[in-house]
Amino acid sequence: MKHIFVEGLQGMGKSTLVQRLSEKYTGHHVYREGDYCPVELAWCSYLSKEQYKHILDKFSEMKEEIEKWTVMEEDKFIVMYTRIITDIPGFHKYMEQYEIYNGRRTLEELESIVLKRYQKLGKTAAGIFECALFQNIIEDLMLFHKRTDDQVSQFYYKLKDAMKTEDFIIFYLYDEDVDKNLSQIIRERCDEDGNQVWYQLMLGYIETCPYGVENALKGYEGLLNHLKHRQALELRIIREIFPEQSIVLPAKNYTGEQLIIR
Repeated sequence: MKHIFVEGLQGMGKSTLVQRLSEKYTGHHVYREGDYCPVELAWCSYLSKEQYKHILDKFSEMKEEIEKWTVMEEDKFIVMYTRIITDIPGFHKYMEQYEIYNGRRTLEELESIVLKRYQKLGKTAAGIFECALFQNIIEDLMLFHKRTDDQVSQFYYKLKDAMKTEDFIIFYLYDEDVDKNLSQIIRERCDEDGNQVWYQLMLGYIETCPYGVENALKGYEGLLNHLKHRQALELRIIREIFPEQSIVLPAKNYTGEQLIIR
């Protein structure tokens, strides 16, 4: 069975598509963002033995819960910290510093970790992966390591080689009207009081990252321009590097027939 990757900008309906595919391909294991995943580390802390011991000592009252959400890989400890519900102030913020994204690793470290994990793909049971191939990796390369489009594309040639298999398919959700899609998700992703929580987080993210500062990305237009740029780059990578393994679908406007893997 082929591995299935679901990609696309925020708000394109990736979670819905993952659910539909999981119902259609019941033999696949589903990996959602924040889950333990053999190829992806989003929303997880990636710790050395010493760092893990420090965490258990610092949050000793949560030791059992932390251990429950920890997977050991060789000499590393992966903690799915966003799955842990706690009232302890600052726990999630503290664990966030041990993620591999948002400029928390050097470019060399980031690329090495990602490539090493993707070498496992050919030996991994068939899975459905949400946002494991493009979103987090590309955003980090673009926004925090300020890699050019050509440099990002060159990394994906190395990533495809690392996979050691072509037995996978990418479902990519796109929308030609990124402006309309962005406006919609800003309205939808509010808290109970109507505060635009997601939008404010995204503005803080895009305005303060190295790429955003250097290119003066500000407000709605800055975020919109980044998302347009990212979608164009991801479609370029699909076209140039994964043409035989990709199915590009209009977001929220596709049929079940288009989800059939041949």
